Amino acid sequence: MAALDDAIGALGGRIVRRARIGGGQWATVERIDLADGRALAAKRGRGMALEGWMLQRLAATPLPVPRVHHAGDDLLVMDLIEGEGRLDAAGERHAAELLAALHDLPVEGFGLERDTVIGSLVQPNPKTENWIDFFRDQRLLYMARQARLPREVMSRIDRLAGRLDRYIARDVRPSLLHGDLWAGNLLARGGRVVAAIDPAIYQGDAEIELAFGTLFGPFDRAFFERYQELRPIREGFFEHRRDLYNLYPLLVHVRLFGGGYLGTLVATLDRLRG
Repeated sequence: MAALDDAIGALGGRIVRRARIGGGQWATVERIDLADGRALAAKRGRGMALEGWMLQRLAATPLPVPRVHHAGDDLLVMDLIEGEGRLDAAGERHAAELLAALHDLPVEGFGLERDTVIGSLVQPNPKTENWIDFFRDQRLLYMARQARLPREVMSRIDRLAGRLDRYIARDVRPSLLHGDLWAGNLLARGGRVVAAIDPAIYQGDAEIELAFGTLFGPFDRAFFERYQELRPIREGFFEHRRDLYNLYPLLVHVRLFGGGYLGTLVATLDRLRG
């Protein structure tokens, strides 16, 4: 409570109302209303300083994110931004424009200058020149080992990891990624994206972001039609790489939430003949 009072005091505000509005296994979120009419979100949990850093990194890009006011070890205070539900077709097109602009930003190498997190899990980001090497070692195999898979499923992933060049080109260019874009992390209002939240940033193949957006929503036909107009998607994405890249978030979900996602993971491996 003292940390929150100090953060609000530094903003020159006074709290008049507090209400819990969200959270999960590793964080809680409160709405903070100030006497001057401002509304803030106070998020408590581990790794809040890192989340604040990721949001500030994205704040310098075309992707809208909440403004960060305080980022401590266990407290993040930012502007409260409210959405109106899932993206409609206009919102999907706007999301495509924002992500195409984000993915077009010039960056060097894969990974990042520091490790990040996805959910509560560490996301290793050693700078790597080749995307196949990075995806194989720091995403696919790393998270498969974290997920404590049955031996036969782990063997299938090991075999798939040895033939990634069948699916992924050697000349993939790096893009800055939000890293955890699903329906719950894109806030929309009036057919526009007003904010992306809960980032898990790193530099990787833009297609892994597009794939993740189809696993739990919100990307559908309107999104991909507009994105293709701005950044053509390589042949083979919808046939193969969408499934390949979605192995990573599925492994994250197996690790975080248990074997309920294992069947979907195995079905995805079946489609890849992995």
